[in-house]
Amino acid sequence: FLVGRPSADMAAPMEFIRRKRGPRLLILFLLAFALPSVSALIEGLYCGTEVCYDVLGVTRDAAKSDIARAYRQLARKYHPDRYRAGDPGLAGETPQSAHQKFLLIVTAYETLRDEESRKDYDYMLDHPEEYYSHYYHYYKTRLAPKVDVRIVILVTVCAISVFQYYSWWSSYTEAINYLSTVPKYRIQATELARQQGLLNRTKEKGKNRRSKEEIREGEEEIIRDIIKNKIDIKGGYQKPNISDILLCKIILFPYYLCTYIIWYCSWVYRFNIKREEYGEEEKLYIIRKNMKMSQAQFDGLEDHQKETFLEQRLWLKENYEVYKEQQEEEMKIKMAMDPRWKRYRRWMKNEGPGRLTFIDD
Repeated sequence: FLVGRPSADMAAPMEFIRRKRGPRLLILFLLAFALPSVSALIEGLYCGTEVCYDVLGVTRDAAKSDIARAYRQLARKYHPDRYRAGDPGLAGETPQSAHQKFLLIVTAYETLRDEESRKDYDYMLDHPEEYYSHYYHYYKTRLAPKVDVRIVILVTVCAISVFQYYSWWSSYTEAINYLSTVPKYRIQATELARQQGLLNRTKEKGKNRRSKEEIREGEEEIIRDIIKNKIDIKGGYQKPNISDILLCKIILFPYYLCTYIIWYCSWVYRFNIKREEYGEEEKLYIIRKNMKMSQAQFDGLEDHQKETFLEQRLWLKENYEVYKEQQEEEMKIKMAMDPRWKRYRRWMKNEGPGRLTFIDD
């Protein structure tokens, strides 16, 4: 508040201070009256400098039903659509002021109808000194998501899992359709179908007689089913498994984690402490780790390739380094002898991306 002229009650102590203590204490005494007191009402929070209870005309211990009743009465009175010039109940109110009053009433009701918000507001009225805490609780409530974050995460994971499973099935179906056109697999499937009596055509008479196209489609379906059941597809086009989708992996993560810990402790005990010899499975595991391949990529390799890796003893680090250098040298020789690579090098040397040339017709 403003500091005006000292009153008669203050004149005597001020005169005493001026004579005994000098001007410094006089300045401190005046500043003590000039400093504003801490107010519980903060502009920009809740109802601003108005008390939400006073806006609705209720007490602090009013029930929710009383707050709702007072809000409905005031909302009908100050609603912009109900404003009429000359209304006795709105004497002295303009359309703008009535609209602002209506917004303040709505804010007060939104603050007091929610138990959590009302609790924070009452705490602000009782503890006005906790200035920054009031800002935190106010904006935490206002900016908090309306939907539970856990539900959003669950729906997102489910959507990703459905899309993942559908895309895997599409890839698997595409692989089966392709293999059905490969003569090698088609001939084998046809022989198996004939041995099982699935392609033995019987003469059909009457209404059950099928056309040649329907018979051909049936035979194709039989061949596809045999290929699907007999062939073992590994890698990116393998048959999808429900346990491989994201949702199942998240659910089974504790089980996978415990299994890995048990496996790792067993590995350390068997091969680091007891110094046992590696088995074939362990050797292939070390080879896969040396090659930095995923399990799906390694499973996609042919059996004879894995046998070659075992013969070369690639689970030993020094043998793998020699194998890696040999593969790099072979790749360099292959690229050097490749006509397409030669043309590319010749183009980079003569024209390249840094030169602009015109081809004469």
